Amino acid sequence: MTLSAPTGQAVDLRVQPVDEILDQVERSLRTRLDRDTVVRKRRSVGARSGRDTWVRVERRLVDKIGDQGWNGTECAARLKGVAQPEWQACVVWRDAGEPVMWRADETGLLPGDPIGTAVLSEDPELPDEWWCAFSSSLDALAVQRTSRVATPDTETITQTLVAEAIHTVFPSSFDTTVEQWVPAHADLNWANMSAPTFCLFDWEDWGSAPRGLDSASLWASSLVVPALAERVLRERRADFASRDGKLMTLFVCSKILGPDAHPQDPRLGPARQMAEQIVQDLQTD
Repeated sequence: MTLSAPTGQAVDLRVQPVDEILDQVERSLRTRLDRDTVVRKRRSVGARSGRDTWVRVERRLVDKIGDQGWNGTECAARLKGVAQPEWQACVVWRDAGEPVMWRADETGLLPGDPIGTAVLSEDPELPDEWWCAFSSSLDALAVQRTSRVATPDTETITQTLVAEAIHTVFPSSFDTTVEQWVPAHADLNWANMSAPTFCLFDWEDWGSAPRGLDSASLWASSLVVPALAERVLRERRADFASRDGKLMTLFVCSKILGPDAHPQDPRLGPARQMAEQIVQDLQTD
C-alpha cells in the first residue's frame, strides 16, 4: 500500500486520502472505524472503533525509527501514576512502495475531549483539579526508569542536539551541559491532553530527556495567552527554576526564534523576553 506525494513534497495526512489506510487497519484489528469521528493531523489520523476504543494511525519514515523501535504508546502502558488511555493492541506494517512504516495503536477512549490545538489562542479555563492531576502525572513520569530516549519532532534528543539548537540562536558563551535526564512525554502540548478530566495521550515519542522539556514545551504552547503561560510557570516552578529547566526553556525558544521563525508569530515577543533573562542568568551562574 502506497500513500505518495509529488517529489519534494512531504506527505500531510490532513489533506492526503487515507481511506485505504483505514481499511487496512479495520481488517487487521477486526473492527470498524467510525469515519464521522476521524481526526487528522500532519502525520497521524485517528478514529473511534466499533468496540468503543480509539485507534491512532501514524506514518513514519523508516530512517526516523531508531534502534529503540517505534512502540512508545505500547511501552508507556507500564508507567505508574500517569493518567493515560489504556493500551490494548497494535498493528505495524511496511509501506509497499515507499521507505515508510505505518503503526496503528488501539487504546481506551479519553475521559474528555482534547483541549485544543497544539498552541492555544484562548484560555481553556481549567479547574484547579485538572492542574493538580496534570502536575501529579508529570511528577510520576519523571521518577520512572526507562532505556528509551525521547524523540521530540521524531528527532532523538541528545546533548549535542541541545547544545547546537541553543547556541545557533543564542551564541553567548555559557555551558549547555545537561545534568539530569528524566522520562518525558516529549510532545506535551494542548492537543495531547484532555479536559475536564486530565489525561495525557500520544506517547509515541516519550523517553529520557533533559529535565524540564515537557514543562517548557507546554509553556511555549501557551505564550499567546499570558495568563495561561504564567499558570504553567507557576505549576511547574521547580522545573523552570532548575538549570536544566532553563536550558530546556531556551531549547523551545530556539524553535520559536530560530531561522524559520514566522514574523507574525505572536509568541516571538514573550519568547525573546524570557530567553534574554535566562541567558543572563546562565552567564552569571
